[in-house]
Amino acid sequence: MTNSPPILDIQHATVYRGDTCVFSNFSLSLQEGEHVAILGPNGAGKSTLLKLLAGEVHPFPHDETHIRLFGEEQWNVWDVRKRLGMVSHDLQRQYMDQVTGLKVILSGFYASIGIYGHQNFSYAQIVRAGKMLEEMGASSLRERRFGEMSTGEQRRCLLGRALVHDPTALVLDEPTSGLDLTATFHYLDLVRSHIQKGKTLLLVTHHVHEIPPEVERVILLKQGKVLQDGEKRAVLTETNLSMLFDCPVSLAQANGWYQALPGHSTPH
Repeated sequence: MTNSPPILDIQHATVYRGDTCVFSNFSLSLQEGEHVAILGPNGAGKSTLLKLLAGEVHPFPHDETHIRLFGEEQWNVWDVRKRLGMVSHDLQRQYMDQVTGLKVILSGFYASIGIYGHQNFSYAQIVRAGKMLEEMGASSLRERRFGEMSTGEQRRCLLGRALVHDPTALVLDEPTSGLDLTATFHYLDLVRSHIQKGKTLLLVTHHVHEIPPEVERVILLKQGKVLQDGEKRAVLTETNLSMLFDCPVSLAQANGWYQALPGHSTPH
């Protein structure tokens, strides 16, 4: 742990999406070097949290409310996007179909969706993007259009885009949903290799099997409220997960990974 300010510090935030109050008096803090998974069912507020980080939604103004990223309360969305490498489903959906693999990665230098005429790339940046493609096992996608790639190939290019400018933290939104087993294992290996190189991970998901062994803190989020926040071993229990997902859950563990299985229905 470092003495630097938290990467993320949300205090007493109330957030609306339209007329719906998603978070009421919500607080969350994340230190650099602390790997955290936020686990919750659909509708828990996970995508709203990602939009808060991306500066796409804002909390209701209140004296006690603040959101600080890297210690800054007034932050430039573009600067933050360079310090947080984000891969979300919204980004994958919105990304331009005609952009080639190499240019998807290059767009990470400007945190843009696609490449524009006014953007200049140095030789070093182009080389770096090529190396990142290679590291993602995606060299063959250099000239392939985004719209012609499989879900897994798109996801690897977007991970390369998130990492190309060497951000402090990686923010991943259900990174393996829609991937087959091979692609899932490969993607999780890539993520783990970057955790081991010093990237902080914030994982937002409803899949227990996506939580890498390196994650030591788990937050259970339900209907905009934190049910549990603590050490993974203490938080990932059958009782807690059954309560979180409103159905009986059994847990299996192997090599630091967890998997949720159907539990036995017992009368409450």
